[in-house]
Amino acid sequence: MSHQLKVGLEIHTQLKTARKLFSLSHNNTSLLSTKPNSEVSFFDVSLPGTQPLLNPEVLFCALKCAVAMNCQVHPESRFDRKHYFYGDQPLGYQITQRYHALANDGWVKLTRRYDGLPEDRKIRIEQIQIEQDTGRSLYRLEEGTTDIDFNRSNIPLIEMVTKPDFSSIEQVRSFIKKYARMLQNLDVCTGELETGAIRVDVNVNVDEHPRVELKNIPTTPAIVSALRYEYTRQCEVIERGEKVADVETRGWDGKKTYRLRSKEDAIDYRYMPDPELPAIRLDTEDVLAGIKSIMPPTIEQQMDDLMENFELKLRDVNILMSNPKLLQYYVQLYAEVVGHLKLENPINWVVHDLLGCISKSELDFSSDILPVRQFATLLSLVADKTLTKRNAKLLLMHLVNNSGDRNKPLLDLVNAFNMNSKKESTSGDEASHVEEICSLVLKNNQNIVYDIIDKGKSSKINFLIGQCMRECHGKIDAQEFRVVLDKQLAAKI
Repeated sequence: MSHQLKVGLEIHTQLKTARKLFSLSHNNTSLLSTKPNSEVSFFDVSLPGTQPLLNPEVLFCALKCAVAMNCQVHPESRFDRKHYFYGDQPLGYQITQRYHALANDGWVKLTRRYDGLPEDRKIRIEQIQIEQDTGRSLYRLEEGTTDIDFNRSNIPLIEMVTKPDFSSIEQVRSFIKKYARMLQNLDVCTGELETGAIRVDVNVNVDEHPRVELKNIPTTPAIVSALRYEYTRQCEVIERGEKVADVETRGWDGKKTYRLRSKEDAIDYRYMPDPELPAIRLDTEDVLAGIKSIMPPTIEQQMDDLMENFELKLRDVNILMSNPKLLQYYVQLYAEVVGHLKLENPINWVVHDLLGCISKSELDFSSDILPVRQFATLLSLVADKTLTKRNAKLLLMHLVNNSGDRNKPLLDLVNAFNMNSKKESTSGDEASHVEEICSLVLKNNQNIVYDIIDKGKSSKINFLIGQCMRECHGKIDAQEFRVVLDKQLAAKI
């Protein structure tokens, strides 16, 4: 039995401003590496007598987001107080925009071409509002205590709420990915879910049954898993003829969702206008014209430019654009390798080999892992056959894992590791040496030769090439072996 899924999202996004929302404290969104309670002011910890003062940079960033998501920006918006008591919110309320938000009625389009969906889908944006973040509670279970870090307190947020326009899990995944890229492109947020810069709450219902809200899910894969589990759970309840619980909030433990609270347990936040903050009044025509004049090209425009100017495939563009630093690194490497050295496009070396080494080493990408000039030199050594591709990949892994060697003369490392193919003279004549190795490998692998010649299993030549590479310790290019093996096999037919 098929059941209709309907999903809406509420996304809280930390804005990348120099100062916090209502104070002059430094806004450091890299909280994991910051000493607790080192980036706080009197207002951030709610000392009596302190008052909020709106940071105009926050408004500027929020307006860029509203324009990017095609929202209607209101000439007047106001701040409200959302009352609740919790240790990491000593003020007793959170400043938000409940009744008069900055912007409403926008949309973001997901497409077949750029987002990999079966069909285009327009996701309506219900509201974008400015609000302040809270502190962080750090639970120490063994000691039975709770520490509070106020570095996050009063960091500026926008809360973006969508309409329940998602009908598949893949649409949700694509939207979150696109949203993060959009904010990175606008330079208003790091776009990282893992650090809490973007936090997503998911509203789910099946067949118009009561809505379930999933909260505190840290990553996109976790959101997908939680959503898949919750959809299955609700379907099973419906098919048993039972009633799905009234509106409730559920958490995610990595394997299943669990109940946090029901509608009856919902908090009455007692919203009221904030008397200490004046309304935000904008000449929307002039302000929006100014914002639009400085907006960067859209994600789609940038993807088209990359595919056209760098002759890239869409899948490679997606990888590059998932990390702005990686994209910048590739563009610089391309200029050096293709523009200056006149070599082939280095895209495969970047997205497959370099990122593969970084992944195997459990590192995060940084341009410091391998300086652009050093990478270009490595590729030039491959081009002039000083290095085989196999040895170049081994050397690449070494450089990724040994920071002390990253700026050493590359040719010195090649010689030190005995990788210099031009110094090889096993039989005095490389061509005859290749012939000898191929003959030996064919002699020692008659069963593979039989499969290739008599059974037509031509792909098995790759095994023979691998054996040849082993014989020469990777110091001769694989393509040379392929040519000679093809010739020697043809002679046996």
